[in-house]
Amino acid sequence: FQNGGWGYGAWGTWDYGYIREMNLFLERLEQSTELEASEQARFMAEGRFLRASYYFTMVKRMGGVPIILESKTYDFSGDATYLRFPRNTEAEVYDFVIAEAEEVMNDLPASADVKSRATKAAALAMKARAALYAGSIAKYGQNTPSVSLPGGEIGIPASRADGYYQQALSAAQQIIDGNAGNYSLYLKDEANLSNNFAALFYDKSNNPEVIFVEDFMLQSGKAHGFTIANQPRFGAEEEEGGRINPALNLVQSFETLEGEYKPLPIMDGSGDYILYDDPQDLFANRDARLEGTVIVPGSTFKDRETDIWAGVQLKDGTVISGDSRGQQKEVPGSDGPIQVVGFDGPIDGVEFTAQTGFYIRKYQDPKAGSGQRGVRSDVWFVRYRFAEVLLNAAEAAFELGQNELAANYINRVRSRAGITTELTATDINFNRIAHERYVEFAFEGLHFFDLKRWRIADKVLDGISMEVDDLLSNIGDATKRRTQPYGLWPYKYFNPGDPNNGDWLFKIVKPNRVTGADRFQLGNYYSEINQDILTNNPLIVRNPNQ
Repeated sequence: FQNGGWGYGAWGTWDYGYIREMNLFLERLEQSTELEASEQARFMAEGRFLRASYYFTMVKRMGGVPIILESKTYDFSGDATYLRFPRNTEAEVYDFVIAEAEEVMNDLPASADVKSRATKAAALAMKARAALYAGSIAKYGQNTPSVSLPGGEIGIPASRADGYYQQALSAAQQIIDGNAGNYSLYLKDEANLSNNFAALFYDKSNNPEVIFVEDFMLQSGKAHGFTIANQPRFGAEEEEGGRINPALNLVQSFETLEGEYKPLPIMDGSGDYILYDDPQDLFANRDARLEGTVIVPGSTFKDRETDIWAGVQLKDGTVISGDSRGQQKEVPGSDGPIQVVGFDGPIDGVEFTAQTGFYIRKYQDPKAGSGQRGVRSDVWFVRYRFAEVLLNAAEAAFELGQNELAANYINRVRSRAGITTELTATDINFNRIAHERYVEFAFEGLHFFDLKRWRIADKVLDGISMEVDDLLSNIGDATKRRTQPYGLWPYKYFNPGDPNNGDWLFKIVKPNRVTGADRFQLGNYYSEINQDILTNNPLIVRNPNQ
């Protein structure tokens, strides 16, 4: 295990060129005389929404930044000091984002049919998320006092937490109550809730859950290569993929349908491996979001069964595998060479095979051609959706002491995942809030910022090597260490004449490292401001712990 760390500049952004373009757009739009008043108002609202969205992107990564609301032009006098501005406080930037959302929402359509342009619901969803983040920083920032600056550029006073949580709850409830359009959880395939969850992210036809997206369209030439990069590699249209391999740490976090946290059953009470007729059987009776998020061994993608297995195990426990995908070897008891490793791997240390035993399913495009370089995919990337609104409302309600309301909102999301046991007010605590977001939003870009705003990232990703006991214990604990990704590899039992011949067993493995380090330091809570920026503008103060 490589006990390294992320660079302090990771995840940073400071694009005031974009801010200037947005300011110019708004200034010129205000001067326009060719537009109908309603059109002009909508365009203005959309521009302000996009500008506020980018300020939100900056503040959650950088902390307080200068709020510049008009275009600036250099006069070539040789003196650029008038273009220097200090950082606003972190609270001021969050307040700006929240205020902009409030001011523009009524000039935006209250329509669930509009997905790729700003709507009233998109503005409210942004407000709810921003207020929730600000409230968390105000409350939990006390746990990391060194992650602050005396001028307030980093850190928000604890006294403001409840006010932000109330704003988050109010904004989310406006969407939940239908005041911004007719939104609901996606539920078109009740017979297969895993397929239903996967389809939520690629179904563009009357999708009631999606609020705001970055859209793509093959006919216009705007497409992306997410499926090419992440599809199961064997049999794919380009023999390319397998880049994101979900860890067992995530996979085992999905509860049983009865609502229990349990490791996957790979051994019996005697310590012997359990044999399964079908590798997919191991994952039965689990939260439907698991197989809607992750491609597990034995499951299918584009009507082809994945071939994920690491080797054959003989009766005496000997394991025989290969160093190339689908390799064949002679095995004691065989009549000739037989396949000893899956065409999808895993092969230890070999990139683009299923290193953890899993592939990602979320955002994978099932259409023909989506894994082909000349075609690619036009699946949209969802920025706000109704399930997040519900869970944002639940978290805000919990922080305000309204546990019964929080349970109600969470149960709506869990029910869609097939979980049969409802939560009550007494079940609601921080661990429950964090867990539900972890499994619902995996690979959507929210979890990492959750860890940061709750000030637990340095504990969860502490960079210290883990053992299997660490992995299997305390599932559902928000501060459980996940610093090291584990895998779960299937093996085919080979014992001709035995009734279990050809069955499957699973082993927990620690794959060779093919990814970056998982050590999060206090200086990673906010990204480093580039030295050129600090040199050119002495009014900008450096972020702490760097």
